[in-house]
Amino acid sequence: MTDLEYMDLAEAALDAIEAVCDQLNDTTDADIDNQRTGGLLTMTLGGGGGQIVVNLQKPLQEIWLAARRGGFHFKWNGQRWIDTKVGTEFFALLSEVASEQANTALTFSPASVG
Repeated sequence: MTDLEYMDLAEAALDAIEAVCDQLNDTTDADIDNQRTGGLLTMTLGGGGGQIVVNLQKPLQEIWLAARRGGFHFKWNGQRWIDTKVGTEFFALLSEVASEQANTALTFSPASVG
């Protein structure tokens, strides 16, 4: 994959996360403040949920996710972003860790990815 292809896919993932945060804030009691600076997206979850950080790693062509549960690295497999250690899909894991930290069900999806 070229760097340009990676950036297109990775930026689409960040765009999808931001869109879901906006939708959740508009349609649920979720209180998610998301802030993006370049390839770094920080989500602050209300009610003491802490932060989740999603960071693009261009030299490695990965997306990194940091949450209370730990840190995770994801590579594009041609269809989805997959964890490099256990094979979990990025948006599924993001939904799990965000739900844990917010203490409410939150679902993230790759609506515009790929």
